[in-house]
Order: sequence, then C-alpha cells, then structure tokens
Amino acid sequence: MALETSADSPAPLRSISGAIEGWVGRLGAVWVEAEVAQLTRRPGYCFLTLRDLEAKISLTAKCHRSVLDAVPSPITEGARVVVHAKPSFYAPNGSLSLDLREIRAAGEGELLAQLERRKQLLAAEGLFDPRLKKRLPLLPRGIGLVTGRNSAAERDVLENARLRWPSVRFDVRHALMQGAGSSRAVITAVAELDADPTIDVIVIARGGGSVEDLLPFSDEALVRAVAKCSTPVVSAIGHEPDTPILDLVADLRASTPTDAAKRIVPDAREEMVGVAAARERAMLAIRGLLEREQHGLTNLRSRPVLSSPTTLVDAQAQLVEAAQQRGCRALTARLDRAHDEVGHHLARVRGLSPLATLQRGYAVAQAPDHTVLTAVADVPESFTLRLADGHIVARRESVHPEPLQPLDPEQDTHE
Repeated sequence: MALETSADSPAPLRSISGAIEGWVGRLGAVWVEAEVAQLTRRPGYCFLTLRDLEAKISLTAKCHRSVLDAVPSPITEGARVVVHAKPSFYAPNGSLSLDLREIRAAGEGELLAQLERRKQLLAAEGLFDPRLKKRLPLLPRGIGLVTGRNSAAERDVLENARLRWPSVRFDVRHALMQGAGSSRAVITAVAELDADPTIDVIVIARGGGSVEDLLPFSDEALVRAVAKCSTPVVSAIGHEPDTPILDLVADLRASTPTDAAKRIVPDAREEMVGVAAARERAMLAIRGLLEREQHGLTNLRSRPVLSSPTTLVDAQAQLVEAAQQRGCRALTARLDRAHDEVGHHLARVRGLSPLATLQRGYAVAQAPDHTVLTAVADVPESFTLRLADGHIVARRESVHPEPLQPLDPEQDTHE
C-alpha cells in the first residue's frame, strides 16, 4: 500500500526504509544475468559485485562458499553468470543486495564448464598420468608437423627449428585447424605420422585464438587418439594462456609454436659450445689425474726403499748368508763330534770284539757242540781251536791243570 504523507505530515525515514524492505521481501527469488565485476573469498562466505551487461548498474551479492564451489568451472572476475538470488534490503543503512542460492556460468563460461567436466572425466581414466609421458629424443631423425597450410605456426616451427639444427628433416601434414571437421583432419594426420617409423616426434601447432577457435583441440576423439600414439607428441596450440585438453594428454606442452621448435631439436651452436666445454673439462680432468699420479710416483720413488729397491733384499740376503754360514759351521762341528764319537765307539767295539782278541794271538777252544771250553776238566778227546783266520781240529794229549791267578784291576780296566 502507498504511504499517505504530506508536507505537514511527513513519514520518518525509518518508515520509508521499512516499507522498501517489505516491498523487496515480497519480490521473491529471481534469476539474474550479470557479469562478475569483483569477487572476494572469505572463510564461510564469498562476496561479489555483479554488474549489468549493458547499463552501468551494479549490486553487491553474497553466498555461502559451497555455492561458489559447486560451479563446475571456476568463477573469476569478468565471467558472465546467471544467478538464482533473493533480493534483500538492509534497512539500517539502506543497501540493496542479493543472496545467491545458485550460480551458473553463462556464454563462454558455460563452454569452459563443459570443457572442465570433460577434462575431469578424462583425468579420471588416467589419460593425463605423468607416468605415461614419453621422453623426446635428443636429436630426432624425422619430425612430423601437423598444422594449417601457409600458417604463421608452420613458418615459426620450420624456421626456428632449422636455425637451431640446419639438417633437421620435417614431414609436414596440412590439416584444417579450425571449425567443423578440424579434429578429424588432425586425427588422420597424426595417425599417418605415427605409422611412419622414420618419424620420432609429432608436433601439432596452431596460433592463438578464442575458446571457440581452439575447441577442436579439446575434442575427446583427438585426445584419445594422441594418448594411443607410440610416437611422442608435442602440443603447440595458441599462446601461453591457452590450455586446450590436448596440452594435458600430449607428452610435452609448448607455450607457442616457436617454443615447440626450441624444445624438439637442440641448438647446434649451444651443443658445439657444450662439446668444447666438455672437452676442456675432460682435458683438465685427465691432466689433473696425470699430475696427481706423477706426483705420487715421484713421492714413491723418493723413498729409500724404492730409490734402491734391493736394499731390503740385500740386508735380508746378508742375514740369510750369515745364518747359512753359522748353520754350516754348526753342522760341520756336529759332524766332527759325531765322527769322533763314532771312532771312539768303533774302537771300543773293536776292543771288545772276540775277533780282535784272536788277532792278538789268542785262540778259542770249542767242544764239538760249539760251546766254549773254559776249564781243562771240560776238554774232550777232540775239540776245535778257533783262530783269527780259521779253526783247527785238535786232540787232547795231556792235561796240566794250573791254579787261577787273580786279574789286575788296572790291566782289566785298560783292556
């Protein structure tokens, strides 16, 4: 209802604020299309400034953080959105704001949201796993280039690669790089190059453009075709901010076609400088090693044992020779003593031998049974006298007994 006021009966400002709050409250939730002019994230709640797409009108809005996180694609400043909001009027300071209940990306934002969902599904399958990335060869035999005919991307790749390595070989396949049928053309070119055994790297290059222009390089069929390639694939699509899904599945992402040329072949001048530096380091290392070894040999040769290697051997030889002489002298002395001992024993044995007694003129009388006769009473009629050189058979003629004389002790000891 309209307020009844007059100059004589004005309404207080609080009544006007209360009425506006009531009118806004009865408006209910509405769908609003706007542009995000400012976005502030805080714990729990997020605050936005929404601006009309044409008129210079802006409103503040707030929502719980979960509402903003539920949007498939990230909401950034400058993005077009469609929001479901409940208008509210704060009477104490007279400010109008929107309480957001749902946020949806609109226009390019919706397209980015679709690409984000596709990216998440492909990532869940493991197509972007870093462990699946293939390493590029240091110097490829052949490079396959998929690009537009007479495009700036083709010139950038070819010219920069040949400046770095003049003998590089390219196999260029021209394909439609924008619009309907672009992804199928690129898939065909990539398959042909992947089947060529002389191609070691495949480069897909295109200049920059809008999200719609680069949309074919986020095509699911193209992404899966690149994932199945046995040849390393380099993605050089657009400029640095452009990130189609092809960049994620490729074995290497180059920020621009020029960057791709620098990544696929080495710089001949830098390599020559590197080789020269490596040779210099190797020469210094070898020279240092030789100097250390020479210094070590000099130190070793300066030692007495190595300056005259036979010194130790000569000293030991003298010790061995002295020991040998002592051994010979000891052995000779021992043999001499043993010889004397043998002589003494031999003389003693000879002195005690019955044969020696016989050689001195004695004889041994034996009975026929070879027993030695020691008394005249035991002499038989016939007996044998054994001399030093034989024996005599004798007969007893007569017997003359004589008394026994005691032996001289000194004589017995001498004998």
